[in-house]
Amino acid sequence: MDGNAAADQSGLAVASASDCTVELPEKRKRESETQPNTEADAAPPARHPLWKTSLCSYFRSNGGVCRHGDSCRFAHNEEELRMRPDNTWDPTSERAKKMAKTELNEAKEEEEGVMMTEALEERDNSSGCLSKCFVNLPMKWTSDHLRNFLNEKGVHFVSAKKKKGMIAGFVTFETVEQAKSATEELNGISIGNSKTLKVADVLPRSFEKNNKHLSNQTTENPLPDSNHASLKEGTDGDEAEVNDISMAGNCSTLKGRSARAVVTPLADMSYPDQLEHKKNSLAQILKKLTRNARKACPNGVVLPEWIQKSRERGGLPCNFEGIIESPIVFGYRNKCEFSVGHSLDGKCTVGFLLGNFREGVTAVEKPVNCPNVSQISCKYAKLFQEFLQNSCLPVWNRLNNTGFWRQLTVREGRKPLSNIVDAEPIISEVMLIVQVCTVGFEDAQVKDEIERLAKELYMGSTAETPPLPLSQLVIQDHTGISNVAPSDAHLKYKFISREGNSELSLADDSVEPRIHDHLSNLRFSISPTAFFQVNTLAAEKLYSLAGDWVGLGPETLLFDICCGTGTIGVTLAHRVGMVVGIEMNASAVSDAQRNAEINGIKNCRFVCGKAEDVIGTLMKEYNVSLPENPVNGSVKCSDEAVDGAPDSEDRSILNASEKNDKCLENEAHSSQHFKNIVAIVDPPRAGLHPTVIKVLRTQSQLKQLVYISCNPESLVANAIELCTPSPPIENDTGNDKKKNRMRGWKNMTSASLARHRAKSMPSSEPFTPVKAMAVDLFPHTPHCELVMLLQR
Repeated sequence: MDGNAAADQSGLAVASASDCTVELPEKRKRESETQPNTEADAAPPARHPLWKTSLCSYFRSNGGVCRHGDSCRFAHNEEELRMRPDNTWDPTSERAKKMAKTELNEAKEEEEGVMMTEALEERDNSSGCLSKCFVNLPMKWTSDHLRNFLNEKGVHFVSAKKKKGMIAGFVTFETVEQAKSATEELNGISIGNSKTLKVADVLPRSFEKNNKHLSNQTTENPLPDSNHASLKEGTDGDEAEVNDISMAGNCSTLKGRSARAVVTPLADMSYPDQLEHKKNSLAQILKKLTRNARKACPNGVVLPEWIQKSRERGGLPCNFEGIIESPIVFGYRNKCEFSVGHSLDGKCTVGFLLGNFREGVTAVEKPVNCPNVSQISCKYAKLFQEFLQNSCLPVWNRLNNTGFWRQLTVREGRKPLSNIVDAEPIISEVMLIVQVCTVGFEDAQVKDEIERLAKELYMGSTAETPPLPLSQLVIQDHTGISNVAPSDAHLKYKFISREGNSELSLADDSVEPRIHDHLSNLRFSISPTAFFQVNTLAAEKLYSLAGDWVGLGPETLLFDICCGTGTIGVTLAHRVGMVVGIEMNASAVSDAQRNAEINGIKNCRFVCGKAEDVIGTLMKEYNVSLPENPVNGSVKCSDEAVDGAPDSEDRSILNASEKNDKCLENEAHSSQHFKNIVAIVDPPRAGLHPTVIKVLRTQSQLKQLVYISCNPESLVANAIELCTPSPPIENDTGNDKKKNRMRGWKNMTSASLARHRAKSMPSSEPFTPVKAMAVDLFPHTPHCELVMLLQR
């Protein structure tokens, strides 16, 4: 084809293309028509109306990386987050959560008010509208601080009362106008550490409301004597509620709050639902261990394998094997502590507080329908309450720290079940501990009243059908602010039921009051202040689980750290070569030694001292040699009491560790090494001290550790330190220590504090969480025991 022909064909092609019209879709046509011709005329693209009003879930779940980059319309942090068009925030943001929590607390305070019954006793005819409660005050404030604060704000008032350690204070005004003006001026202002001051009405007790209503009604519309008498008699019963409908709404929130709801908040759920609820809650708490341990890992250190594989377990640090149910669900507590105070009706009551004292709640209600309390404990609380209503000595006032009667503790000792399946334990012994404060009272008057109490309690116990067991009555003298008395609190009077005569008789100071309980077919002696698990049958499952997990055997050395009265060590002694219990409370060490003796166990040694001070020495001592056949009784002392009779206090506490040291020095023993060194820790709710954790980390012979905790939050905090790799030695410089210095530690959670402490952990091999399981020792409550196995 020549050039001219080619040109002709190309021209035809152009002409045909120009003659052809292509119909574009309407949307495409509009876009092409409105498209600007030049870049200068281009308008910026319009942003989405919800731009940056929600947090990017992809960004959070992928370690701070988003594939959309800067074009992502979702916020990548709290600072970038914007308020939504409806003036709300993303519900998943920390700001929204904080606002929701604040609103919930304020609504709760408005609904419940303040149930401070003691505070009303010192006001003379002051109506509720002239008395206000100031909530969220600094805990360190006293009455003087509150008065100075009111004077600085120019508030006129009659009296102001505030107790150190509480967040509530009480202010009385002379006129309604003063109270209203103070409420409008102070309610909602910021005070202290960014807290919002709440001015609430003081809720009078219902009997005071009824009396005021009657007096007002009598003044305005006098009634005939007969009608007035019938109404007055009905103020404590149902007639008052019928005749005083206007006040029913004001008291409804208080009447609806019961001891059952406060003490056993899960009681209205079926037991399987309770277990499922606790299981889900524990799973969420365990996930905190993975998250915080990941953050605590030092830079340049490879993440432990258990953290890397946590996503395969849904974020859990180890296999969570569920929860073991309690063999007994109702009336399981062998120890109940009842407070003494006034009910909402103003009556002297023995029962449970309806809230936190720091929040201004001192009202006490009877332990009615509390499924965790035994019938025997409820009956003794009722007997004690009937006595107090006729006592010449006053009950304890928590606001002023005055009064005599403070608390009643009922401890129960149970017989062994003898392999009876699903049988309720039989209570054979009961010890009553009455806490009093004798300051300001004459000894003669106190003794007469105590002797009258012992007589009436005995008569009341024998009048029941069947008669209630009563072994001992102990009077504990305690002058502290809180009812939590130290273990060595003075026992002023002791009443013992002698053999052959069930009546209580006053004993001398040399007698040690004790009751006995049975755990795993072993007999345990319990002193008035000794710690013993409140659910005996569930505790058997707890200790058995701990022993099964560590593979006990004759060549096992078991360290029972924070051993208390030795229940764990004594119950597992027959499965190991040697048990070494460590406890810093001398009285508890004495009880542990006694429990080993009365059960004929010879391979237990209990040392009184701090764990961080004695673990290293004991490790070296027992890792070198072992007395031959310790289970058969080579570890014993000739000066020990083996008949189980009560010793004097000096002898029972006499250096249990020194006696065992003498035995080990005097006995000829062959060299034998332990192949399996394990430890079981059962610390208080606060968990292990950081120095104890460091000692456990640095003991290379310790390969297995079982952690038993009644507070899963503390377990997670301690496990962060135990399981996080140590920082490289070359990075541990002075500058790094300054960088790791914690600021604002008072506002940190326990997990955050543990994460910071892990950065200063000495060079040692970390533990690995292997598995966890819960044991429900506290049915009908949110609490349970959590067990975790750590290995390395």
